[in-house]
Amino acid sequence: MNKIRFANRQGHTLTGNLDLPPGGAWRATVLFAHCFTCTRNIKAARNITRALADAGFAVLRFDFTGLGESEGDFSDTDFSSNLDDLEAAADWMAGELDAPQLLVGHSLGGAAVLAVAERLASVRAVATLAAPSSADHVLNQFGEDLGTIEREGSAEVQLAGRPFRIRKDFVDDARSHSIEERLTKLRRALLVLHSPVDKIVGIENAQQIFAAALHPKSFVSLDNADHLLSDEADSRYAGQVISAWAGRFLEIDRTEPVEGVKVFGRTADKFLCRVQAGRHELLADEPEQHGGEDEGPDPYRFLAAALGTCTVMTLNMYARHKKLDVDRVICQVTHDRVHADDCTDCDDAGHKIDRLIRVIGIEGDLDEDQRARMLEIADRCPVHRTLENEIRVESRLDR
Repeated sequence: MNKIRFANRQGHTLTGNLDLPPGGAWRATVLFAHCFTCTRNIKAARNITRALADAGFAVLRFDFTGLGESEGDFSDTDFSSNLDDLEAAADWMAGELDAPQLLVGHSLGGAAVLAVAERLASVRAVATLAAPSSADHVLNQFGEDLGTIEREGSAEVQLAGRPFRIRKDFVDDARSHSIEERLTKLRRALLVLHSPVDKIVGIENAQQIFAAALHPKSFVSLDNADHLLSDEADSRYAGQVISAWAGRFLEIDRTEPVEGVKVFGRTADKFLCRVQAGRHELLADEPEQHGGEDEGPDPYRFLAAALGTCTVMTLNMYARHKKLDVDRVICQVTHDRVHADDCTDCDDAGHKIDRLIRVIGIEGDLDEDQRARMLEIADRCPVHRTLENEIRVESRLDR
């Protein structure tokens, strides 16, 4: 995650974070817009962008003018200035990375990405989360203060426990934007994500957005999520859904398959790595208690997985060949280290050795002799043999 800064049209410096995939190689670019009076560091924004980055996207999330670490006075902003800030962010991405292909917006940020999409030729898809169907929906949050703003020109409004100065210009500007009209001109793939129990922006807003938009369009229910997606499971799920959906519509540069396994890891990401095995991709990490973020299995679990998968494949192949009544094979592998003195069949005493413990479950109608034979066959799996053979690791620098 890299902190970046760029200037908007008013000359204010806006602050953002660029979330890159493990290893730094990205497939497509995403611009994220946060909710009204929120910042780029709201938990939902962090979790969604992390899920997108883990799926291979480069994601920029930033603070709008006057919020978070960005310069400017929030009272001087309105919905139109938010759109201008998004354009400035897109320009920065185009110059430093690549123009955004996917826009993602949460709450009022969702309305903003719907409104700004037609200005950005690079955008091919838009996803909204808990978005209102009109920009002036936010005015409902002002309550009785709305009348004061209209009479006196401005008022201090309490939003999420914090005071914000809101001017009549903001109110007038919000009322001037027709999201429904913008939707008819969107001409991009649209994904609408919304919770049916959202108490801030009701589900009817998602219905109105979906009805007004042209195809291709999709809707995904966020079930019991609250408006801010404060439960990490909800926001991570949203990010994973968006990444899977967007791959259908974006021009994603697929990585060419590699021989063997190739692992990418940036120093800034601590232990997090992207693993490319042929044309398949995985994440590797360390658990939190060891200084990682537990975004994927640790290296020893990958080693255990190699033995476990090879064991299951071998036993199922044997069962098919012998026409045994086997429904499923389950193999659990754990790793630890033991003193060689405690190992009855170890040659080297006095030091610790690595041990893989394999527990095999066989579901099916087999007698004891057949089960015993299956256990013998497990020891013949290729990975088992490789691990028990003498292994030589040769290393050289890639020049």
